[in-house]
Parts: sequence; C-alpha cells; structure tokens
Amino acid sequence: MKLSTIYLIVSLLLTASNALALDVPTASSTTQETVNRTTQQTANRTTQQTANRTTQQTTSIEAKIADQVKSHSERALSTLQKVVNINSGTMNFKGVEMVANIFRSQLEGLGFETQWVDGSHFNRAGHLLATHTSQSPNKPKLLLIGHLDTVFAKDDSFQKFERIDSTHIAGPGITDMKGGDVIMIEALSALQSLGLLDDMNIKVVMTGDEELSGKPLSASKKALIDAANWADIALGFEDGDSNINTAVIARRGSVGWSLNVVGKPAHSSQIFQPDVGYGAAFETARILNEFREQLAGVGDLTFNPGMIIAGTTINHNVANATGDAFGKDNVIARTAKVTGGIRALSLEELNNAKSIMQDIAADNLAHTSATLNFDEGYPPMSPTFGNKLLLELYSDVSESLGYNKVIAVNPRNAGAADISFTAGLVEMSLDGLGLMGSGGHTNDEVADITSLLKNTQKAAILIYRLSKSKHFGQSPLA
Repeated sequence: MKLSTIYLIVSLLLTASNALALDVPTASSTTQETVNRTTQQTANRTTQQTANRTTQQTTSIEAKIADQVKSHSERALSTLQKVVNINSGTMNFKGVEMVANIFRSQLEGLGFETQWVDGSHFNRAGHLLATHTSQSPNKPKLLLIGHLDTVFAKDDSFQKFERIDSTHIAGPGITDMKGGDVIMIEALSALQSLGLLDDMNIKVVMTGDEELSGKPLSASKKALIDAANWADIALGFEDGDSNINTAVIARRGSVGWSLNVVGKPAHSSQIFQPDVGYGAAFETARILNEFREQLAGVGDLTFNPGMIIAGTTINHNVANATGDAFGKDNVIARTAKVTGGIRALSLEELNNAKSIMQDIAADNLAHTSATLNFDEGYPPMSPTFGNKLLLELYSDVSESLGYNKVIAVNPRNAGAADISFTAGLVEMSLDGLGLMGSGGHTNDEVADITSLLKNTQKAAILIYRLSKSKHFGQSPLA
C-alpha cells in the first residue's frame, strides 16, 4: 500500500501541493542550512515511523474487511438471486419498488435512514435514498450510486436467474446493475460488522429510471443532483466495460437532437431553378454532410442521425420511434425530419459541436429553412485530475488484495450513466465498481460471479480508506 495515498489525493486536490511547509527560526546562512537538514532528517524519520505503524494497522484492518466480505459470499449470492428474479423493467413500477424494498430493509439494518421518493411527477416508480451520518464534521461525504430498474419489460422472455457453470450466472439485469447494488450493500455491511461504518458520512441513491429516464430530467434527476451537492466523492457501481481490470473515470455525455427542414414544393422538373430552390431532401442531405465534414474525428465527439423521414407530408411517432411519409417521384419534397444523438467527453466539446451544427443548419440553400433542436440529456463525466487520483487509489486497493492493477476505461466503451449528473458537482468520482460479465441489455446477459467477491472487497476497502481522511474540506496538513 502506498504511503498515505488518501492524504495525497486530498492534498493535491485542495492544496495543490503535498509538501509540508515548516517554519524555522531566522538564523545565519550556515545555521539555517543546519536547521533545515536537521529538521528534514527528523521529519523523514518521524514520517517513516508513522508510515510503518499506519501500514501495519491498516493492513490488519483491511485484511479483516476482506475476510468479512468473504464470509458472507453466500448471502450476497442469495440476495442477488432474489432481486434478479423480480422483474424491474423501468416501466414495471411495482417491480422496481419491490427490489427497492429489499435493499431498503438491508440498509436500515445497517443503520441508514431511508426514504422512498415517489416518481409519479416524472412518470416513473421512484428512487431509494439512504443516509448514514458521522458525528465528525470533517469526514468526507461519500455518495454511492446504483439503480433498481433494468431494460427488460415485464413480458420479456428473459426473466430468471440461471446458473450456467460454476463461475457464470445468467439473469436480466444481473450485471446492469443489480449485481452492483449487491456489491455496494455487502461492502457497507462488512464495514458495519467491524464497527467501521459508525464514523462515515454516506448517502446512497438507487434510481428507478436509469435505463429510461423520466421527464423532465430536472425532476427525475433531482435526488441525484441534491445528493451530489452534499457529497465530496461519488462512487458508481455500474459494470463499466465489464472488465474487472478497468474502472470509469470518464463518460461521454449523451444528448438527442432533431432537425426539421422545410422546402418549396413544386414539380420535380423545376428543381434547382432560382424561384424553386433545392427542396427539403437536398437541404437535409447538405446539412448532414456538413456535420460529417466539419465534426467527424473531432476529439471524442460522435454524432449519428438515427432516423430520416422526407416527403410531401411526414408523420413521426415519438413514443414508438417510428415514422412514415407520403411523396411522389415527380414532386419536390416539402418537409423532412431527422432525429439523432450526439456524445461528447466535455461540456466544452459538446457546446462547441452544438454551435457548429447550428451554424450549418442556418446556412440554408435557396427556398429552404431548417430548425435544429437539442433535447435534455446526460452531461459528460470528464476525466478530471481528481478522478484519475481516485482511480489510482482504487488500483492500489486492488493490488494490495493481490488482484490486478486497474486502469481507465476508454470513454467510447462506457455509455452514459447516472453518475454523469453528479460528476461535475463533486471533487472526484469513479464508476464501474460493479459486477462484471457480458451481454448487458440483451437476453445473453451473464455475470462472471468471481467478480462479486473481488469487487465487494475492493469497494469496502476503498470506502474505508476514503473515510480515513480526517480533514476533508480543508488542507489535510492543517
């Protein structure tokens, strides 16, 4: 374990330096140099002695945490089976709340105060909130994020927990993300069993609409945002890219857009004439091609037109993501519509892309007009310095347990997630701490069950180390 890793993190974030400034009396140059050398030697010896004692104590405590987690492996698996076997597709409100009640009971048993936030005003089941408060005001405030819903509807054919072999289990939402929820609670349980949870400030938010967000987002994400405004650090228990040797320090934001284009209808023999122009279809093609020419390959930005409708008349069914059109080969298209999405790694990248797209949409061909609108969406989780340091600490935890080094996920391999709404409000954040596997969002979703124990141990020790900072909110050297 590295020396005082958490103090290094806090120091770098809040004081921009991990150097200890020592006041020494004014003296002659020679005397001053002697004082400096003596002071430094004494400081080095004291630091090393403290480090040795701390390392021995921490190693002993962390070994107990790891053992405590291991001793309840069967309980964790039993809970996982129970919640996976309850359908909690986003729009199955009863099922979402049933899963919430299981976790709520467990959190209350650990000393958390819980609350169910009704989601009727954003047309979803709701969210589970839980709070544990320390009596020490300077303890770091940790936000732990999970979600209760899955992509599998109540009538989906994929409904049950099923063992594949000794290390693999299939089930709807097992990795995304009921396994992560179980890891979170089992990590807290291990800490509570050892009396280590008593002095921790923790909020848990398990949303009921991560897979299909309620609208408006200002309502459906309020619980997350309020918790983030309280917190110093956010930890997400999604499965990341389902590689146990990676974690997420960055997620691209995801925003929908729609383009509506109008042209002048006329007989097709008159297209391109000065008094007729180019029509809605050609103007749409021009705009999309300019998007590609000016923005393709820029940074981590990607954008995609997912649906195009054009003709004399068109109909777009937003709820079902379908559309139809009426048009004739000899009539210039009067109207067109495109819907799509855009992903960016930073707000700067996103806002720059939006500006360029608006300029392109406004520079119309003759006798055409276009309106480009951007929807509410998921903000980016940028790869901040704090996130990188938190990853380093998590990797150190992994290696101290005898597991592998943990590196950052490529942002292109990590979709948008709830932690994105919190990342810009906390000092550091890390996601991808959940149950690993493959086939997420499909009927082939399978968990690598060996990651259940490993990632629960890692999460518990990470939370423990973060809690040991006694001076969060001010210089740790104060």
